[in-house]
Amino acid sequence: MQTAIEAVRARGPLDVDAMREASGILDGLTKPPGSLGRLEWLATWLAGVTGDPRAITVERTIVVAAADHGVARQGVSAYPSDVTAQMVANFVAGGAAINVLASRVGAAVTVIDVGVAGPIPGGSAGGSGGRLIERRVRDGTADMTLEPAMAREEAIAAIGVGLEAVEALVRDGVRLIGVGEMGIGNTTAASALTAALTGVPVAAVTGRGTGIDDAAVQHKVRVIEQALALHRPDPADPVGVLAAVGGLEIAALTGVLLGAVGAGIPVVLDGFITGAAALVATGLVPAAAPRMLASHRSVEPGHTVVLERLALDPMLELHLRLGEGTGAALAMGLIDAAVAIRDGMATFASAGVAGPTDA
Repeated sequence: MQTAIEAVRARGPLDVDAMREASGILDGLTKPPGSLGRLEWLATWLAGVTGDPRAITVERTIVVAAADHGVARQGVSAYPSDVTAQMVANFVAGGAAINVLASRVGAAVTVIDVGVAGPIPGGSAGGSGGRLIERRVRDGTADMTLEPAMAREEAIAAIGVGLEAVEALVRDGVRLIGVGEMGIGNTTAASALTAALTGVPVAAVTGRGTGIDDAAVQHKVRVIEQALALHRPDPADPVGVLAAVGGLEIAALTGVLLGAVGAGIPVVLDGFITGAAALVATGLVPAAAPRMLASHRSVEPGHTVVLERLALDPMLELHLRLGEGTGAALAMGLIDAAVAIRDGMATFASAGVAGPTDA
């Protein structure tokens, strides 16, 4: 993990020269400068992350990390924990929302079982929807209200799973990564992480997750407060917070984020849970945040807190709360639009169109 942290630090700030060149390309196209708004910002952001003013991101994947949560036994979700394994099978078979949306933007789906509690229906055989990587650190986390969710060594091991996944993807030529997750109970872990790392009250970062009612939300808040009171995690130690109240899939996503940033690969966040992973990653290396793209703002209240702490402005506001990487897939369509504008429009010179007059 330390090597990955050093790689992120070595990247430094976004490449200003590449961004300036990309901006110049956009300003030479047949339109008023800046008139395509955040599409132009996306093209310059890609340049800043990759160092290439004409970065190409054709090869892409959505990495979906999956794990179970012991805290689900406290009744914090509308669904039973069995759904985690069942949905992993659905991802592999190609029947989930992320499969549909990823296919629309030409993204593969890579599913990592880093901590599902039971067997995956149908086994490990790949399907038409996604590739399953079995790297289970343990069969789900412990109940954070009674003991730490995992040992520190297990959290580090799960981060390592994400790092290794990115190394393999980069070797395969992937140049754009989106992140998603699956794990019944993981909004509880994300809320606990967000409260611990930001200092914001638990009630302000806890929402309905899978669709629980008001009474269940209040119970969920009490469960998280109980866990934080038990462990008193130190926000200056992000890995310690992750081990105390986090999730194995959140740890793996932390590794994916660090690995992508360190490799100079643009990485697209999904919603609240991937945002919690970003909080851990940027707690380790603050400079990583500008190299991540916030795809959307979830209706989970904690997500707004996360985005504000990361200083990221989401591309979309669609009232999503599914997870899986669905928002990341949608944002990849916007990236494609930005690249198409950059590379497909005529310039003022080539079209014989007069440019803006000097004031």
